[in-house]
This record gives sequence, structure tokens and C-alpha cells, in this order.
Amino acid sequence: MLAKTEANDVPLHITSEPVSEGQATTMVQSSDPNGAAAKAPEQKPFGSWLWIYVALMILMVFVFFRGPQKQKQERKKLVQSLQKNDRVQTIGGIFGTIVDIKDDEITLKIDESNNTKVKVTSSAIGRNLSQDKS
Repeated sequence: MLAKTEANDVPLHITSEPVSEGQATTMVQSSDPNGAAAKAPEQKPFGSWLWIYVALMILMVFVFFRGPQKQKQERKKLVQSLQKNDRVQTIGGIFGTIVDIKDDEITLKIDESNNTKVKVTSSAIGRNLSQDKS
């Protein structure tokens, strides 16, 4: 009986020879006129896939570390740009006007009629409404 391989369309002869008592094995022989054996398809080594894993790791570094680092820089820039008489909103939703800035402590005037003031840390400022208008 003849069979053909897909790779090089060489007809093959399939034979069966006993290996030991009660067992049989199947051998495939090439009937290539040059006597060359049929070649198995080559498998890619692990190293060729290694660059894909390295690229994914670099991408993960940018996604997980660069994003928060960029937000931290923007936040620092916002806090450094705060000045007296700027209208701000805290992360808690309180609107106020900056009366005084000392190191990490900011005094906000939140009510004009009662002259109510609140002291918050600079990290509590959510956005600068004075800069958003311009």
C-alpha cells in the first residue's frame, strides 16, 4: 500500500515487522529515488519565543509602573502651582478659596458669610478651579 506525505509528496511504503512476541511496530520507508528519508517538520526552539516574552514584560512595566508614575508627577505639578486666592476643590468635594499655604498645610476659606476656614493637607486638593477656567 502506498501513502504520500504532504511535505514533499514522496510515496511511502508502510510495513509491519514484529518487535517481540505479541507486539508489532509500523515502519515507514521512503521510496524516494535518491534514497533520502522523509524529513519530519522542524520545531522552533524555545529561544525564538523568548523575545515575545521579553516584549510582554517590557509592556507590563510601562502599563503598571509608568502610568501611576506619570499621575504622581501631574499631582506634584498641581500642588506646586497652587497660590493664594485660587479656587480649589478637595478630593472630599469641598469647594474653597486658598487663604494660606504653609509647607504641606493649606488653609481654605469655605464660607464667606461666617468666615469659616478649614486646614487640609496638599494631597487633599483634587483640582484647581482657577486654572480650569483659563
